[in-house]
Amino acid sequence: MYNHSELKEVVDKALTNLSYNKEASRLTDPVKYVLSIGGKRLRPVLSLMTCNLFSDKIDEAVLPAIGLEIFHNFTLVHDDIMDNAPVRRSFPTVHAKWDANQAILSGDVMAFVANDCVLQAPPDKLLKVFRVYNKAAIEVCVGQQLDIDYEKASIVTQDEYLRMIELKTAVLIAAAVKTGAIIGGGDDRDSELLYEFGRNLGLAFQVQDDLLDVWGDTRVFGKTQGGDIVANKKTYPFVKAMETAAGRQAKQLQALYSGSESDPDTKVRKVIELYEQLNLREITETLAYDYINKAFGFLQKVSVDEARKKEMTNLAISLIGRDH
Repeated sequence: MYNHSELKEVVDKALTNLSYNKEASRLTDPVKYVLSIGGKRLRPVLSLMTCNLFSDKIDEAVLPAIGLEIFHNFTLVHDDIMDNAPVRRSFPTVHAKWDANQAILSGDVMAFVANDCVLQAPPDKLLKVFRVYNKAAIEVCVGQQLDIDYEKASIVTQDEYLRMIELKTAVLIAAAVKTGAIIGGGDDRDSELLYEFGRNLGLAFQVQDDLLDVWGDTRVFGKTQGGDIVANKKTYPFVKAMETAAGRQAKQLQALYSGSESDPDTKVRKVIELYEQLNLREITETLAYDYINKAFGFLQKVSVDEARKKEMTNLAISLIGRDH
């Protein structure tokens, strides 16, 4: 069995060794740049880890797994343009380092490089694998569209928000896990159980991410506290606050998100004070743990020896148990 660090090393090596069309280096240089500036490699590592549940050979899963990582990074390149974000992982974003047109085009080619990697799945499993990948790719785009739509909406319900993050974040994690199961030789039942494990893990991860934006330790989390609040993003604490707040609290929160407070630090402090009055930290933590418990429930039903699930269990715990 491989451990997490060994699988991440396999993924990083495969990404480094990718070959590119040499005719237009300006097209591919941003791709190499994006893939070189780090990231958790969560999706490909989970994919290989799942393959390893069923098989000690993971070679045939490596290229499809990094295809999922390349697709994920392609979405980030385009998301950064839409958000006009200057920094990603402490480095300049592609459109900031080059320009928007270059970021669009280089992002486009990443999608096709990702396709090519996924198409390297074993021939007898290719159709299943590609359908899982293509379905997730479409759903991620739907999730991004909902995210854009909800930015302009005055009210977003909890159900609408959770569906949006399911599509934008969780389904690609679920697809990565299911892809590994298919290539590793898991049957249809186990593949579906693992898809649900990945989907619930992805939801837990995003809800926890929303929590850490508000209450996370910047030294541990690596992001400035309240960044989503400053950007007026409708994260889970905000959505839940708008459902539970009444009277003065609701009006104050709406005012803060409509620009009544010009100083970012003061805005963050006031919003967090309102969240704490509404017990939002405990509510958000409870939801994240509900999802992770559901994830573990699906993993427990997978018909492989519990000892083989240990590395995946430890990874899931580390994702939701990040210090905050």
